[in-house]
Amino acid sequence: MLIDRAGLERRRQAGFTLIELLVVIALISILAAMAVVQYRNSIQRTQEATLKTNLFRMRDAIDQYYADKGKYPASLDALVSDQYLRRIPDDPLTKSADSWQTVPAEPDPGNPSAEPGIYDVKSGAPGQALDGTTFADW
Repeated sequence: MLIDRAGLERRRQAGFTLIELLVVIALISILAAMAVVQYRNSIQRTQEATLKTNLFRMRDAIDQYYADKGKYPASLDALVSDQYLRRIPDDPLTKSADSWQTVPAEPDPGNPSAEPGIYDVKSGAPGQALDGTTFADW
């Protein structure tokens, strides 16, 4: 009985062993899990950047309104009706323009019966940002 050594060597090198396949699958799984985490964090970072931009623009419009009229706007809708904003932006986290929390201004000591108006605006979104601060503190 002749042993065909060349044929035996060819059969041994023809495929991958089970261990090699398991190692490759494990590496692919780890890389895929890392990619999913990075994707979710990138979405969160984008929403946070949009929120910061929206807050900056609304606060800037409130400051411009005060500089022009000498009083704070009575509502966010006053910024739109007086054309300081085209529209009230949506909060990117709550996906709603109705979730903004307004901070009233201090009452005018010279005219205590006047409505104080809106001094600041904050996000009404629950939860924390990636840096650990709450959205309501921005």
